[in-house]
Amino acid sequence: MNYIKHLTGFFEKVAIDKTLNPTHVSLYIALFQFWNCNRFKNPISINRDEVMRISKISSKATYHKCLKNLHSLGYINYEPSYNPFKGSHVILFNFSEDLKPLPKSERKPKNEPLNELVSEQALNKSCTSSETGTEQAVVPSINYINNTNILNDKNVSNLENHTKNFEEINNSDLKNETEEMQSAFADTNKKQNENGQQKEKSSAKKEKDDFVISSEVEISHPQKANPDIAEVKTYFQENNFPEQEAQKFFNYFKSVGWLVGGKTPMVDWQAAAQNWMINAPKFISNAEQPNRAKQLNTTTDKDYSEPL
Repeated sequence: MNYIKHLTGFFEKVAIDKTLNPTHVSLYIALFQFWNCNRFKNPISINRDEVMRISKISSKATYHKCLKNLHSLGYINYEPSYNPFKGSHVILFNFSEDLKPLPKSERKPKNEPLNELVSEQALNKSCTSSETGTEQAVVPSINYINNTNILNDKNVSNLENHTKNFEEINNSDLKNETEEMQSAFADTNKKQNENGQQKEKSSAKKEKDDFVISSEVEISHPQKANPDIAEVKTYFQENNFPEQEAQKFFNYFKSVGWLVGGKTPMVDWQAAAQNWMINAPKFISNAEQPNRAKQLNTTTDKDYSEPL
């Protein structure tokens, strides 16, 4: 079978048929490939998944619809198989027999190449008969090419000039931006240096003021020498305070290095002793507190038979 004539006949029928769409054509070409692999023997057994893969049809409904349309329009003979282990059968018809031969009036004569050769020779002779005419025909085209080349050269030169101007403008803008950034950085560094110097001056002044104030405090309140236990006992006895409290006062402040609040050196130990005497009654031990349980108003011989 001549498959070229067959495909020619098929596409002639497709061109006339208004009911077909590209999906029908794609499906028929896939079936034709199966037929070709089967050496054009009918019927052919087809696999739905394989045919859909070749024809690029992704919907089963579209596949079955196109198969039935091709069957009803006479392009194929479709014999479906409802057995999953047995493929469906398709019979393809030979459309090469439907091609009609061209009438003799439309056929090309056998001596057509000779006529074409004669016509070409006559045309060449007519073109070469007049040299002046050919020169006049060629010169304008050459002039046109030369003019085009000149215009292209001018356009290239203009483009180069524009490019140079653009580069110069960009370079100048970049230079200006660089100078502005450098000046801005310089101003920022200058301000930072000035601020740092001012901070250093203020911190130095503050340290100097603190030193002066501390020195004035030391001058106005000279620190007395730390007392011994005998001096403390004598001072407590003069103020009619127990000797035991004098011992507590001495032991406590000696253990903390004669610091008030653990930080400030003691300036006047006698004033600290006065504060100790004033606050001593607040620190009464729990043993000296009265037993509240003994103060409850209860009787041991209570009669529980009496009503409340």
